[in-house]
Amino acid sequence: MMTHLLATPTSSSFPYVGILIGLPALGAIVLSLLPRASTSAIRWTALGVSLMTLVIAVVMAFRFHVGNGGYQFYTNHSWATSLGVSWATGVDGISIFMVVLTTLLVPLALLGAGEKRRTKAFTAWLLLLEAACIGSFVSLDLILFFFFFELTLIPSYFLIAGWGGPARAAAAVKFFLYTFFGSAIMLVGILYMAFTHEAQTHILTFSVIALQGTKFSGVAGVLLFCAFTIGFAIKAPMFPFHTWSPDTYSESPIGAVIILSGVLAKLGTYGIIRFDLGILGHASRVMAPVMLTLAVIGMLYGALVACAQRDLKRIIAYSSLAQMGFIVLGIFSFSSLGLTGSVLLMVNHGIITAAFFLLIGWIVKRRGTSNAGELVGLQGPAPVLAAIFTVVMLASIGLPGLNGFISEYLVLIGTFITHRWWAVVGVSAVVFAALYLLWAYQRVFHGKAEGANAATKDLTWGERAVIAPLLLLIVVLGIFPSPILHRIEPSVNRTLTQVAIHGCVSLTPLTGSSCGGSK
Repeated sequence: MMTHLLATPTSSSFPYVGILIGLPALGAIVLSLLPRASTSAIRWTALGVSLMTLVIAVVMAFRFHVGNGGYQFYTNHSWATSLGVSWATGVDGISIFMVVLTTLLVPLALLGAGEKRRTKAFTAWLLLLEAACIGSFVSLDLILFFFFFELTLIPSYFLIAGWGGPARAAAAVKFFLYTFFGSAIMLVGILYMAFTHEAQTHILTFSVIALQGTKFSGVAGVLLFCAFTIGFAIKAPMFPFHTWSPDTYSESPIGAVIILSGVLAKLGTYGIIRFDLGILGHASRVMAPVMLTLAVIGMLYGALVACAQRDLKRIIAYSSLAQMGFIVLGIFSFSSLGLTGSVLLMVNHGIITAAFFLLIGWIVKRRGTSNAGELVGLQGPAPVLAAIFTVVMLASIGLPGLNGFISEYLVLIGTFITHRWWAVVGVSAVVFAALYLLWAYQRVFHGKAEGANAATKDLTWGERAVIAPLLLLIVVLGIFPSPILHRIEPSVNRTLTQVAIHGCVSLTPLTGSSCGGSK
């Protein structure tokens, strides 16, 4: 078990990871140097950089060795040796798809947003946000991770404050203060973790791989778990640290909210898997009942509040809260099925929410509002828009054959095996999801269109081309998810092995925890 866990990471002769971080960052610098009036050149440069980044990420995913649960494309260069900080990066079966998701959504956000005000600044901030997100997913040094994790705040803040809705200033400040507060607590945990490792080994390091062997007392482990999890729960967002998200999502420009909901939120749940489970296995097991309880509360609360919303953006914001609860439920099931389902749901949720916000953005572009009460009968004048919205809605509900089903199924089955009653409560959230999404669809698309609604134009061919990749993934991943699952599972089992070293969690898909998990 230990040999498998500490297997030497594999490197590559081609610097995939470095290019994935550097290319969008360099693109942002180039955009800042272009004349502001060259709008066309700015847009094509930003799109070209984002598409090149996507191609490199896809090539890396295809070159990823199936069956290897360790880190691949690994690099480790000394950065600040005396401080124990290094440029350590790499990907495993969990992070590789977060990187691909990021590089997929950025060009779609650029194409779908159609931002005409201060295009130069908007595209530059979006590319910088992409670089920061990728850096966070590939970092294997805690200080490096913290640097990129914090860097995401800067472009996010300016995108919300500069191009958002009427209440954008308040939403941007609220987002910044919430996430910065969580990060400050996490930094204290990072420093304590490294100094504890130094006390045990006489080596100061922030390497994630090295810190996996650090031993913590029960109290210290739980406090560290709380320090990390608060920061990650705010970023996700997860109940009860979610209150910034409805305002932020509803006030953000479409291009920004696609990344905020589709990618940035996944940094929170990814951090829980990578650092809580990967380093603080015993504390994760101790705190599992609390996390499972918060997860199901978030699922039910998000679904119920979504039912009461009229604004489509806020409906999807609360829907995302419920989906984050689903992901956390699978993570703390401590079963291979549940954790695999959570990672897959992180990918699928990013695809679905991106499609939702693209469609909502196009509705706002045509009607000037996302209030469902003012949108009636759009199915008549815009049948293609209605049809695509239906497919995305059914995927979010979890219709078999679409990508939302398999991930939610794995989470519920994995959780039912190890924590039965939490899974039973979680099933009810699926029912509520169908309720609020169908209700929103009926209000917007059914009925007789009158006035401005009757004159609503259908999606253009360009808009259909933008959302087509997301629709294709919704169908393909619903029918044929095995290529992704085969890459995720070895890394999931490796993570559960790390938890098992500090406790007694079963690694088999069909058995549960031997530590007294409720059944």
